[in-house]
Amino acid sequence: MKQLGKKNLLLLLLAIAIIITPLIIKRDSEFEGADGQAEGVIEEISPDYEPWFESIWEPPSGEIESLLFSLQVAIGAGAIGYIFGGLKEKRKIAANR
Repeated sequence: MKQLGKKNLLLLLLAIAIIITPLIIKRDSEFEGADGQAEGVIEEISPDYEPWFESIWEPPSGEIESLLFSLQVAIGAGAIGYIFGGLKEKRKIAANR
């Protein structure tokens, strides 16, 4: 059981290192999304480009947009975790038969 705790701690430290490393290496960089970068490239290539459609609803602020994106990620991660947990439980039940 102690071995499992050491593995979890090592994985947690590795995840923290992966998250912090880009912030340390590229201190003065702006980490913007791919959508904004693609929009800039499209404007350079074709300044008269018109989008095919507009958003149905535009969030009132960047914070709410981030909140909605985070909620979407949390729901997706929960669904994936639920599916993997169910598969693991099915295997455990099948092994005990």
